[in-house]
Amino acid sequence: MFVYKRVRDLREDHDKTQKDIALLLNMHVTVYQRYERGERELPLWAAIKLADYYNVSLDYLVGRNK
Repeated sequence: MFVYKRVRDLREDHDKTQKDIALLLNMHVTVYQRYERGERELPLWAAIKLADYYNVSLDYLVGRNK
């Protein structure tokens, strides 16, 4: 569950909307919202793209690294 909080926090820290990130990931905003709420598992390809976008490691994104 930690990954979903980290994804939301990174988005908010970068002053992006859920719509902005959904567009980046080429998905409908409701799908992205489900990832942030932890209702759907974030796919690896999306995690990689988000890590690259926010310039963080995958370990950081999933909470393995502070």
